[in-house]
Amino acid sequence: MRTCELFDLTHTAAAALLEKTEYPWEALAGIGDFILALGPTLSPAEYDHPAEDVWLAKDAKIYPNNYIAGPCIIGHGTEVRPGAFIRGNALVGDNCVVGNSTELKNVILFDNVQVPHYNYVGDSILGYKTHMGAGSITSNVKSDKTLVVIHNGKQDIPTGRKKVGAMLGDGAEVGCGSVLNPGTVIGRDSNIYPLSSVRGTVPANSIFKAQNNIVPKTLA
Repeated sequence: MRTCELFDLTHTAAAALLEKTEYPWEALAGIGDFILALGPTLSPAEYDHPAEDVWLAKDAKIYPNNYIAGPCIIGHGTEVRPGAFIRGNALVGDNCVVGNSTELKNVILFDNVQVPHYNYVGDSILGYKTHMGAGSITSNVKSDKTLVVIHNGKQDIPTGRKKVGAMLGDGAEVGCGSVLNPGTVIGRDSNIYPLSSVRGTVPANSIFKAQNNIVPKTLA
């Protein structure tokens, strides 16, 4: 669950923010301020600044009919497709895909992340080369509105936050139509079956078939 266990920080512009944390959700409160500090340092030769607190790499492909609010940085080679709704506090890395009808809010997307079809990603951090299948979402608020607690077996870690979505380790794959409940942590290179409801922690290199059926990839 620790930041160093989930992510290779060489694949994000947010390395300086994340390397200060023991657990990645500790960075959620600082995403907006980090973008506001980083944005003005970006090269005008490489980044456009089309609106207040918004920086877009010149080689990013920004399709028409989307909404991008600041603070926001969109990295090199990234596609933002029609209907995308980026609500602010979004640090999107290089070579990502933000798809049609996808909504982002208070997120870090490492390089090569794909959220390509009808995804909601809020108060979440998605590691290098993670992929969320069509219609999969991060739920970031508990139904009873109490503070989110991260569950890892018998260990419970309070976050002190009302809003925490999901932390996806590098290479994680989330199947279509899945819901990642508040405070979900998915280890590196793990796979989530389609139509899953996931809560708690999924170990690295595992396959989540159901809540009580998580197997190592070596046994699958």
